Amino acid sequence: MPTDAVPQTSGPAARYALALYNLAFDQSALDEAVFQMQNLGQLIDESADFRRLLESPLVDLNQARNAVFAVLASYGFGKLVHDFVGVALENRRLPLLRTIVSAFADLVAVKRGVITATVTTAHPISDVQEQQLRARLIESGYGQVQIVKRVDPTLLGGLVLRIGARLYDTSLKSRLQRLQYAMKGAA
Repeated sequence: MPTDAVPQTSGPAARYALALYNLAFDQSALDEAVFQMQNLGQLIDESADFRRLLESPLVDLNQARNAVFAVLASYGFGKLVHDFVGVALENRRLPLLRTIVSAFADLVAVKRGVITATVTTAHPISDVQEQQLRARLIESGYGQVQIVKRVDPTLLGGLVLRIGARLYDTSLKSRLQRLQYAMKGAA
């Protein structure tokens, strides 16, 4: 299996993500690993207590091991993810675990040819609007598109779309700023 595709994250998180990807691929358990890593990322995002446990340098390594493994067992994570988190724990990389999960998701997307588009709006977009946006992106030649939605009330209206290095900004906030600059130049 070629390992030429590198996720956007670099450093230790990218190395751990690549190691997990290769291990899961070799064991023919990639789909299960992807599913469980998504769940792990969701658990980290939603549980402030678990996040504090991962990020705290003050927790004893043995206590952290027992607590983390208890949480993983209670949520039904499989052996691959359990062992992977164990390696991260032994190497004192628990504070990087969320970044590793994101790097793994990025790597899987690159390997599967999925393009991630981040859309930021002033208000949450509906499922219909998301499907329309996905259809427009596919028409524009982007193929498989995964849409990550963010809300930023300071935009006032419109949207900001980021696909890789490309940025499309149709927000009301940026339009008002451009108008302000144009008016300064006319004065």
